[in-house]
Amino acid sequence: MSSPRPSPPASPAHRSTAGPVRATAALAAASAVLLILVAVAWPPLLSFDRWAAETLHRSAVREPGFVHVNRVLTDWVWDPWTMRILIAVAVLWLWQRRERLLAVWVAAATALGALLQTLLKSAVGRERPQWPDPVDSAHLAAFPSGHAMTATVACCLLLWLVRLHGAQGRLWFWSVAAAVVSVIGVGLTRLYLGVHWPTDVLAGWLMGAGWAAFSIVLYERLVRSRRSRRD
Repeated sequence: MSSPRPSPPASPAHRSTAGPVRATAALAAASAVLLILVAVAWPPLLSFDRWAAETLHRSAVREPGFVHVNRVLTDWVWDPWTMRILIAVAVLWLWQRRERLLAVWVAAATALGALLQTLLKSAVGRERPQWPDPVDSAHLAAFPSGHAMTATVACCLLLWLVRLHGAQGRLWFWSVAAAVVSVIGVGLTRLYLGVHWPTDVLAGWLMGAGWAAFSIVLYERLVRSRRSRRD
């Protein structure tokens, strides 16, 4: 009986994406679990959401100055349209460098991420926190947080582009720092202003990171691996 032939070694491109593939799967699994728990209204989760939201709201009512700071941050600095403008600038830059497939990929990933967010909001239909003395207001359904998900997708894609173009040292450090502060910061502003439950923001982070990771891995597998084989 002939011995089985050994499997061919994985290509460098596939080996380099093995970690990101596992990370994408983990993010997708965590997002799915959270989505199910919210959809079935799991009591311990809802109790935590209510406790955390009420605690933050009491603080916000007592601190109008800090509320104003949070509104500036959420409505201008980390607004979803600010994030989309940053992506648009990156896309135009790529287009001018004749990296047009990458430019289209980033634009499409951002647009499809926004569509996914809208579909999830419509499907879950979760109501936002209601307060007798609100400090801010928001529209559409609560789950997932659009601000948190948009910021996460945009920051992950921008970090990927910065890394692809050779960022190292201080530039890479400050790029990561700015992305982390933006993603965490925008989620916290939405909670402090009382327009989201904590699990809405957590879902925005998880789903945004998962979608960005999926988009990046798909590009690496389908596009960059083919180019490396041709070279």
